[in-house]
Amino acid sequence: MNVVIGLLKTMRPKQWTKNLILFAGVLFSNNLFNLHLLKVSLIGFILFCIFSGNVYMINDLVDREKDKLHPKKCHRPIASGKVNTLQAVIFLCISIIFSFFIAYKLNYLFFMVGLFYFILVTLYSFVLKHRVILDVMTISIGFVLRAVAGVVLIAVRISPWLLLCTFLLSLFLALHKRKSEMDLIANGNKKSRRILEEYTPELLNDMLHIVTSSTVMAYSLYTFSASSSMYMMGTIPFVVYGIFRYQYIVHKKGMGENPELVLLSDVPLIVDILLWSISCIFILYFI
Repeated sequence: MNVVIGLLKTMRPKQWTKNLILFAGVLFSNNLFNLHLLKVSLIGFILFCIFSGNVYMINDLVDREKDKLHPKKCHRPIASGKVNTLQAVIFLCISIIFSFFIAYKLNYLFFMVGLFYFILVTLYSFVLKHRVILDVMTISIGFVLRAVAGVVLIAVRISPWLLLCTFLLSLFLALHKRKSEMDLIANGNKKSRRILEEYTPELLNDMLHIVTSSTVMAYSLYTFSASSSMYMMGTIPFVVYGIFRYQYIVHKKGMGENPELVLLSDVPLIVDILLWSISCIFILYFI
């Protein structure tokens, strides 16, 4: 049982909230109450959790010796020895084969998007995360691929504006993550990573100014062109508040390094996301 728990921890369940973007397709195509498509989307969500979890496991296997010397990472299951290398490799092989086989049987296009996502994220882990600008853009493309996977899985059309919003919002989060990492290093609370040497606070601030305003504008333009546009425009304040609240958390509480924890722990932000979701559902389905 301890090995099973260790393997599950290695797949980083806290990171799985990122895959919720897969449900954008079923939500914004007015199919949220179609139980069949909702079930298919749920299966796709689970598969993407496995895809991303497999990449984390590959990272931990490759970095196990380095992690043993790290004050925090040494407690990870593989680095600490709670899960041995052979167990992790066997589980990883079974998990990859099983998840992609199910994806192929489920939907060929979904399988191709999932495979491209897996390859891209693996490349990020070993190569692209060491390339300035490409590192944050790759993270954003990964989110877009999640959204695209949710769309092709149920064979619907979704507004390109929403894909653009997904790209910009994830870029916003990734840049704030880099900025928070640099702040921790400046305060002596974190060791520098090679990629951070390529950034400066001024560069990140300039990039964030562009991305933040672009995100708000892109979402606003989406609401102008959406069905029931007059009412969808009413959801813009929720998006603006969410962005401002996140910036407040990053600057005042220093939590930008772990965006997934912010989304799970900050009550005002959780309430804002819930109100935005409820508003979108009400406007799209009942007006």
